[in-house]
Amino acid sequence: MAGLEHYMTQYDHEHHSVWNKILHGIGIPLIFAGLILLVLLRWRWGVGCFLGGWVLLLLGHRIEGNKPAFFQGPVYLLVGPIWVAKEIWDSVTGSDSEQNAAEPKKP
Repeated sequence: MAGLEHYMTQYDHEHHSVWNKILHGIGIPLIFAGLILLVLLRWRWGVGCFLGGWVLLLLGHRIEGNKPAFFQGPVYLLVGPIWVAKEIWDSVTGSDSEQNAAEPKKP
């Protein structure tokens, strides 16, 4: 079975458009917020956030011109939130794993 690194690389490969990344950065947290609101019995807000998040994800894929990764397997429903968290972390800290890997380490 492939590891998380494999899935993250595949997910990153299919999400390179800036607009798709932005829409995923908003859509995936909205989906999670919707699920939490549904558990808290705030069903109208929960359904709205959940569906709104999915609309943003599908719009991002329409812009990018590819199908959502979860069509390849349900594991990508878990990889997506991890990928978004990593993208946000990289933008907040100014780090980029690919860029840092390509640069030689300074002594």
